Amino acid sequence: MTIDLALDSHLVILGLLLVFAIAHSGLAALRPKGEKLIGARLYRVLFALVSLPLAVILIVYFFNHRYDGVQLWQVQGVPGVKPAVWILSAISFLFLYPATFNLLEIAAVQKPQVHLYETGIIRITRHPQMVGQVIWCVAHTLWIGTSFTLVTSIGLVLHHLFGVWHGDKRLQARFGESFELHTSRTSIIPFLAILQKRQTLDLLEFLRPSYVGVVLFTGLLWEIHPFLMRVTRNIYW
Repeated sequence: MTIDLALDSHLVILGLLLVFAIAHSGLAALRPKGEKLIGARLYRVLFALVSLPLAVILIVYFFNHRYDGVQLWQVQGVPGVKPAVWILSAISFLFLYPATFNLLEIAAVQKPQVHLYETGIIRITRHPQMVGQVIWCVAHTLWIGTSFTLVTSIGLVLHHLFGVWHGDKRLQARFGESFELHTSRTSIIPFLAILQKRQTLDLLEFLRPSYVGVVLFTGLLWEIHPFLMRVTRNIYW
């Protein structure tokens, strides 16, 4: 691949990230009005129909171009790096898919609602998806070591940092004083509220089927990872 094509892929992934960010955050901002117009369940379906295909396109493009650009470092042969990357990835999934969220609401089986959770992973950070994304980006950027992966990771982290601000702003508008009390007992930085004794950690809250599901999912991903790489190579973009 030429340098020009490599640089083009850097711009393409940034463009795809921008489109996803606008669609995802834009639909989140429009949720109150959208739910009034078409109902909470239908709006959740609309949200999924827009977000999921864009996410799949992003993932496939990343897989196919992850080694584009300049090789900034190469540590794949260093002892301990591979298990460290997988351990970090497993931890990132625990944050990215926190069991405090109701999966039936996410799937619109139950009526989707906005909650102020304060149990499980939320005791550690009230923005677990941002933390999980940062951990995932650190792990994969360390493993791959290319400028393309670094650019992708920076874009993903910036989007999730915006999501922290945007999410807090929407919750403040919706819950007012209740959200202020919520922020006084939680923190964005992991474990900060616990260290400051504004929050306590209850490990028993993590003994839930959904967390077991995340662990099993991580193990399954380990097994099928080579297969996923082969499948995405057959998609030429």
